[in-house]
Amino acid sequence: MTTELPTISQAANQIVAGRVTPLELVESCLERIRKFEPTLRAWVCLDAERARHDATRLEALLREGTWLGPLHGIPVGVKDLIDVAGLPTRAGSSLTSPEPVAEDAPVVQRLRAAGAIVLGKTVTTEWACFDPPPTRNPWNLAHTPGGSSSGSAAAVAVGMCLAALGSQTGGSIIRPASYCGVAGLKPTHGRVSTRRVVPISYALDHVGPIAQNATDLWHVFRAIADDGRSLPTELPEVPEGLRLAWVGGLFDQDADVDVRLVFHEALGTIRAHVPALAEIQLPPSFAGVHDSHWRIMAVDAATVHRSAFAAHRDSFGPKVASLIDEGLKASAIDYTTALAHQRAFRDDMANLLGSHLVLLMPSTNTVAPGQLDTTGNPRFNSPWSFAGLPAVTLPCGLNPAGLPCGLQLVGPALHEPLLLRVAQMIEQWLPKIGRPRNP
Repeated sequence: MTTELPTISQAANQIVAGRVTPLELVESCLERIRKFEPTLRAWVCLDAERARHDATRLEALLREGTWLGPLHGIPVGVKDLIDVAGLPTRAGSSLTSPEPVAEDAPVVQRLRAAGAIVLGKTVTTEWACFDPPPTRNPWNLAHTPGGSSSGSAAAVAVGMCLAALGSQTGGSIIRPASYCGVAGLKPTHGRVSTRRVVPISYALDHVGPIAQNATDLWHVFRAIADDGRSLPTELPEVPEGLRLAWVGGLFDQDADVDVRLVFHEALGTIRAHVPALAEIQLPPSFAGVHDSHWRIMAVDAATVHRSAFAAHRDSFGPKVASLIDEGLKASAIDYTTALAHQRAFRDDMANLLGSHLVLLMPSTNTVAPGQLDTTGNPRFNSPWSFAGLPAVTLPCGLNPAGLPCGLQLVGPALHEPLLLRVAQMIEQWLPKIGRPRNP
């Protein structure tokens, strides 16, 4: 094999053709982990022996004529909020047990059933919140990789694995994927199981994939979705009546100069293929979305951690502690008002999007910050976590300092096939940024 790892689609073709084996893929990923992990620190723990064992078993299935699909023999990482049998789930906290869990989370069970090989657990920020992790951005080690799916995004960016699971309550899939120059999907709320996933907010938590491109996202999403077996094998054709629109307002005004320039260059490229592309206004209920999102997240996080926080406050990082403190002080009226706002905004967005409108905007308001005391700002992502709408990020260019910028696509609820097909189409038009050169 070459040192440059293939995409999932390329690897699947190579595996079926017998040009590469699952074990060779696993060994290539483990070699890249050995090479890059000392500086990137993307992994909490590896399960190399089981990965090799699973690769050998999957090779035997191929020899018998059984192919489980495009994830057959594909090495992946799993964010360390999600249970993987035989490994501990630490959630970035010293308060969790170092003992291995006995059972895979349903989302991991589905990955394995589709033929994926779990290499190990990737770093999350503490309790998937805002206190920075040890992971570094592979494009520039002095910059954050984003959070909370920090290890998953960094690992995919340098080819330590071909895909990884992340989770998002605010911006924790889209933001690190954008900062690290890879693709990410936050599915519709509830479409991928969060059982045996350490929670922040049951009203806001999502699990989704990070990968190299839209097609790879589709392969992983189809495997992990609760209704994955009812989804088509391939992404559908672009439907008649498809409409694309870009969102200005906050998403233009709050973007820094570099992000704005790269985003509008990408819009210009898209407009050459979609002349009708125009700006669209979000409904009035968008006002206050960030405040309501924060209120729900704070109260739910306080509910999840109340007992441990009371007994071990000093073991919580300052930022997650501040979030929990705010949640403990919130009134029931404030919380229920925020939930009512969430329902109203979801209804308004459903009316706006219909079944054929896809929105475009920057994935983040800045490139990856150089301050290692932050994981970046989720304000361009949290509205879509709040609404539970599917969102995708694609790399769309580099700023003058060589840091990635992302294009975010948001579509109608339960329309991931449409959203990923549009993403697949658009990424063919956008410049390719490649991988980090010297992580």
